[in-house]
Amino acid sequence: MLAETICSAVSAAGLGIAAITAYRRRFLAATRIAAYSLVPVGLVLTGAVQWLADTAFSPAAWLGFGLLGGAWLLFMTTRAVERRSGGSRRERKAAASARRSAAESGASQPALGGARPSAASKATAADDFSDIEAILKKHGI
Repeated sequence: MLAETICSAVSAAGLGIAAITAYRRRFLAATRIAAYSLVPVGLVLTGAVQWLADTAFSPAAWLGFGLLGGAWLLFMTTRAVERRSGGSRRERKAAASARRSAAESGASQPALGGARPSAASKATAADDFSDIEAILKKHGI
């Protein structure tokens, strides 16, 4: 009974503010204020306020909300761990098989440390240094 009275008073005050705002020729803002002020009365008429009042004083309802919060916390924890570990199980399996196949195909190739640079890579290195030399000469260095 008290909640319904408070909601009605809030709605009446909101409609009064909307009327003052409309008097100042700010019709868009007045319409928004009127819409917000009608929400509490709408909640009272649908019974949501009575349900909320009954729920607020029910230990079983609080236990249910606690269980829902715990389930949500567990869900978010598992998502954070999954994101940190590199994706879902399917993605980890695909990455492991890709690494395995790359290791098998790379076993027949020589290591990079022991390989000699080819003539093409020497020419590319010379081109890189000529660019650097041109820049240094441009700046007088």
